[in-house]
Amino acid sequence: MRSIWNGAISFGLVSIPIKLVNATENHSIHFRQIHLADGGRIRYRKVCELDEEEVQGGEIGKAYEDADGTMIPITDEDLAQLPLPTAKTIEIVAFVPADQIDPLQMDAAYYLSANGVPAAKPYTLLREALKRSNKVAVAKYALRGRERLGMLRVVDDVIAMHGLLWPDEIRAPEGVAPDGDVTVRDAELDLADALMDTLGEVDMDSLHDDYREAVEELIAAKASGETVRPAGSGDTGGGKVIDLIAALENSVQAAKKSRGEAGDEGDGEMADVHPIKKTSGKSSASASASRKSSAQTTKKSSAAAKKSTSRSTPKSTGAKKSTSTTKKATAKKTTKTAAKKQTSSSGGSGAKKTASSRKRTSA
Repeated sequence: MRSIWNGAISFGLVSIPIKLVNATENHSIHFRQIHLADGGRIRYRKVCELDEEEVQGGEIGKAYEDADGTMIPITDEDLAQLPLPTAKTIEIVAFVPADQIDPLQMDAAYYLSANGVPAAKPYTLLREALKRSNKVAVAKYALRGRERLGMLRVVDDVIAMHGLLWPDEIRAPEGVAPDGDVTVRDAELDLADALMDTLGEVDMDSLHDDYREAVEELIAAKASGETVRPAGSGDTGGGKVIDLIAALENSVQAAKKSRGEAGDEGDGEMADVHPIKKTSGKSSASASASRKSSAQTTKKSSAAAKKSTSRSTPKSTGAKKSTSTTKKATAKKTTKTAAKKQTSSSGGSGAKKTASSRKRTSA
């Protein structure tokens, strides 16, 4: 990799010669501007406003524009005379825990390479010291005509440096948070936690730029004369008020399905998410009237049932009376029959006794 800056790391009284190498690269696809009429390329030329003539790079210098529009020329010699101790040095000023660095300050990233054999020993010493301390080094350095802030940390066996924005370059997030108090229920938090657990971790190396790949396919198709079919645009759902609980449940189910973890809950179908509809005053009133009329109908039906029951009750009472009268008449008949039998039996025995007594007398 080609170095973009040569200098040294100042580590107390230790100086470590290093080379600065870009740690990142931009894969964005760049387009040119063309004239639609004939396809000719549109170029920007540097023209002086006073004589309207094109100016070459060697004739262009720097100037600071004052508030009234006055141009104040600044030469490279003027800048070179300024006291800049970090002009060719990455000066470490402190060692701090990594969590003290606000990620908002992160800027460009570089690799620091040991410049020459003598630099290997102090380079390795600083690298191992950073590893063992679990800290990062905060440093100042100068690049492209200005002093910058940086953070040194260990990546594998290499010291990497992240350019940092100065603290006063970070804007306060005023007016960004939602207005008013928003209450989040425990059930919603539980579903959010479940969604986070279901999504789990990801292999960062597997992530890629889908849009860039689509642009490359588009360019290849147009270059070969193929017809490009427009892709369907998905509904982003912006501005819709949705049922948050249902949306979270759907998200959990979709995440499980994508990871092959459908589970045994239900048949795997997801509930539909519908916008929350506000009920108007008129519809509420009509619903209330409908409920009242239904209640009145129920009361009338109950009253009619009670009346019907009370009317049928005397018939059953009369049947009971008739049954008891029949039983009493049967009992009386049975008693009379028994009395007659007793009378007839007693009469016969008396006659037999009288006849026997008569026989004894005559004898």
